[in-house]
Amino acid sequence: MIKIKFLGAASQVTGSCYHLSANGLNFLVDCGLYQEREFLGRNWQPFPVPPDKIDYLLLTHAHLDHSGLIPKLVKEGFKGKIICTRPTAELLPIVLYDTAKIQEEDAEIKRKRHEREGRKGPYPEVPLYRAADVERALPLIEAVDYHQEINLNSEVKAIFHEAGHIIGSAMVSILIASNGSSRRLIYSGDLGQWNKPLVRDPETFQQADYIFLESTYGDRDHEESDLISERLAQVINQTVSRQGNLVIPTFAIERAQELMYHLNNLVRRRKIQPVPVFLDSPMAVNVTDVFSHHLDCLDAEARQLFASGQNPFEFPGLQLIRDFRDSQSIAKLKKPAIIMAGSGMCTGGRIKQHLVNNITRQESTILFVGYQAKGTLGRQILDGQSPVRIYGQYYPVKASIEQIQGFSAHADHRQLFKWLGYLQTPPRELFLVHGEREVIETFSREIRDKMNWSTNIPDYQDEFSLD
Repeated sequence: MIKIKFLGAASQVTGSCYHLSANGLNFLVDCGLYQEREFLGRNWQPFPVPPDKIDYLLLTHAHLDHSGLIPKLVKEGFKGKIICTRPTAELLPIVLYDTAKIQEEDAEIKRKRHEREGRKGPYPEVPLYRAADVERALPLIEAVDYHQEINLNSEVKAIFHEAGHIIGSAMVSILIASNGSSRRLIYSGDLGQWNKPLVRDPETFQQADYIFLESTYGDRDHEESDLISERLAQVINQTVSRQGNLVIPTFAIERAQELMYHLNNLVRRRKIQPVPVFLDSPMAVNVTDVFSHHLDCLDAEARQLFASGQNPFEFPGLQLIRDFRDSQSIAKLKKPAIIMAGSGMCTGGRIKQHLVNNITRQESTILFVGYQAKGTLGRQILDGQSPVRIYGQYYPVKASIEQIQGFSAHADHRQLFKWLGYLQTPPRELFLVHGEREVIETFSREIRDKMNWSTNIPDYQDEFSLD
């Protein structure tokens, strides 16, 4: 008996988590944090499956919406193994410690504000988890190589394949022997784009019985990759000419590094005016070091740059900011600057202070280079809402708002069809996950019309038998 239960990223984007029971095993694929405002309450609920009954957690990659609830899972009783690729195993402590610190800081800020206002918020004024909970989770991590066959028991095995999303990201292929035959399940995790700088292209498959495919951009195509640097230079130069700051909400893993890669290129070719560039994210600074430890996981162009002594993450004018006091001093600068800070969806971290300092300035620009989940502050700004609430205060949006979608680490509509096109036979069932409901429905209709495949759009806590 093979059963799958959808515990997140079902008819919404974040909170990736799937519970699989097969041949006496109970295991999860991913254990992610919910980031859409309407689903934040799920982060605080007891885990839907008894954590002490779970044998393994197979982790596709280190992004928070796939890994961010691991310390809470451990706090509630999980003692199994957390299996992931070697780069992910190095990234995970960086990500989880940073998240615990932000949660502790945000909880204290919220507590003081609510005390001052004489009210209580909808969520507890305590952190979801603390650094001590992260500490208890780390010994459970087991790092494996891509394509290594992992025997979960005598009848269930897993293999990690390159997803091309961020360094260390993986698709998980699970092989299950059942009733004298076998079934192959493939979890795409977050599927990346082809021909991106830094990371390798995603792998493809010729056969699978069940596929769980991300659909974040299932209804649209990104800008052509060769236009990214041109658009970035245009936004920078326009902002600098107005004497404003360019503020970029930045995901610490991959997006920060890809931005530095492009900025390096623009600076050295003198395509942008010389201004200070701040990477104001201790986590992103630490993550950047991880790239040099795993050159075998980078694409040929990036490996060649490192081999020639040209670090793609270093260029004149770049300043890496770790200390919070240095972060605060950026606001005192009188000349234009480029400021990259987390979090990428503006849900917490240092980006909020930079938004407070710039969102009411007509000279400044807020540039989005990644997906903004529904209900997040980033999505509100991108959708044109004004005023927006930051740290309990409302600010009118007067800064210019720009977006460059080509930076996305997710495959778009065209590339999702490209990936599906490598399959020589249709799967028994194609489950579409990691997308807003209306996007998935559009994508699902197109798959049925073009390919005549069976598709399924699961909802939260839906359960299916795969026998």
